Amino acid sequence: MSTTGRVPTEGGPGPRELVLATEVARRHYVLGEAKTDIAETLGISRFKVARLIDLALAAGIVRISITPPDSLDTETSARLRDRLGLEHVLVTPGPTPAGAAATREALAQLAADLLSELLREGDVLGLPWSRTVSVLPALLHDLPPVDVVQLTGALQVPGVDSSAVSIARESARATGGRATLFFAPFVLEDAAAARAVLRQSEVRTAIADRARVTHAVVGLGGWGAGTSTIHDAVSAQERREVREAGVVGEIAGALFDEHGRSVTSPLADRLISVSVAELVAMPEVIAVCAGAERATAVRAAVEGGLVTGLVCDFALAEELLR
Repeated sequence: MSTTGRVPTEGGPGPRELVLATEVARRHYVLGEAKTDIAETLGISRFKVARLIDLALAAGIVRISITPPDSLDTETSARLRDRLGLEHVLVTPGPTPAGAAATREALAQLAADLLSELLREGDVLGLPWSRTVSVLPALLHDLPPVDVVQLTGALQVPGVDSSAVSIARESARATGGRATLFFAPFVLEDAAAARAVLRQSEVRTAIADRARVTHAVVGLGGWGAGTSTIHDAVSAQERREVREAGVVGEIAGALFDEHGRSVTSPLADRLISVSVAELVAMPEVIAVCAGAERATAVRAAVEGGLVTGLVCDFALAEELLR
């Protein structure tokens, strides 16, 4: 007898069972029906429904395809989150976008999306001066009313048309909250000038408001040329002194060593910045940075508890996973 066109049954499910498995799978995966509802409609037990769903998967009737979003490497993000033990890790897909501006925008977009998930009404967002953070205000979306606190003074950087004041002000406009602002440089000429700035009432108010910050988005730099804005803004002698003091990185002007501990140096007395202790006290600190050369600084910041989350490019993630 010819068997052409028949579904083979020897050692496997028969055609009636395959038809039923297909119907169950369609109702469950396409129509979104619960297993108990399917069982009641078809007059079978929910245990048989579960078995038929397993059969549909095993027989290839149902094929599950996972398509990650273009802007996010979900697999690497999960691996790096587990490796570092952080609350939140987001990694842009490799290779890194061509050009520093494109990289900063990709990272800032992920940070903005993360804030949309994390921020709740009554939270307070802290933002320092940073080239990547300067891109953030234009990308913020779907946020509740939250206040914004300026964390540092400002730097003038060629090619970057933004300031610490504008970062905080524009972010507060995007959220509908109140902004705590002050006008001051990030790096002063000497410690006496810094002390004079710190006596100003608006600066004292901003420093007091740091204690209210629940979430901060910060740049994270290594102590080297091109990896830290502060490094490039001071003299060669100061760079060398800070390096010899054991500094491997900085966050919003907070200088730290290979274990994420605060490092005292003459440069620190010239900065209008946050401290390592203040960063550690903030419930959420999301570092945004790119480049494999920052891996040592990131590891140190994680060890010292300076950050709770990381948004980075694939090159940095790859180095951190080595």
